[in-house]
Order: sequence, then C-alpha cells, then structure tokens
Amino acid sequence: MNISARIADERVADVRCDDASLSVDLMDGRTISVPLAWYPRLLHATPEQRAVWEPCGGGYGIHWPQLDEDLSTEGLLRGAPAPKAA
Repeated sequence: MNISARIADERVADVRCDDASLSVDLMDGRTISVPLAWYPRLLHATPEQRAVWEPCGGGYGIHWPQLDEDLSTEGLLRGAPAPKAA
C-alpha cells in the first residue's frame, strides 16, 4: 500500500490585513484568516503600521516592530486571540 502524506509547513509566507481581518499565508499553501478584533494592537494600528511585519521564530512567527506585537502560526492555527488586558 502506498500512503502519501502531505508534510505541513507552518512557516509564514505572507501577511495581509484589511479593516476586519488578518490573513496569513503559510509555506504549505494554507491561509489562516482571523478577526482583526482578536488582536487590539493590530486593530488600532494604521494600515501602514500593519504592513510593516517581519518573520520571527524561524519563520513560525510574525513580528510587527512598530507595534511591539508578535503572533505565532501555532496560536493562529489554534484560534487563540490575544489575552485580555488585566
């Protein structure tokens, strides 16, 4: 029997934001889309600030240097919003 398993590559390929959502393209072709409201720093940032991102954590994370915001693909895939401020 020949079993073909697709290997998931959860590293970040591209990141986009609009007024309502954050979309992250992964190296394996999947796209994660989550409500921007889950991440208040991104929600309240300007489109220009959201456009300036860089991969981090070996490609498994996203860092917005102007916003001091970091997200991981693991958290995005789990559907984990930002923790509530105390």
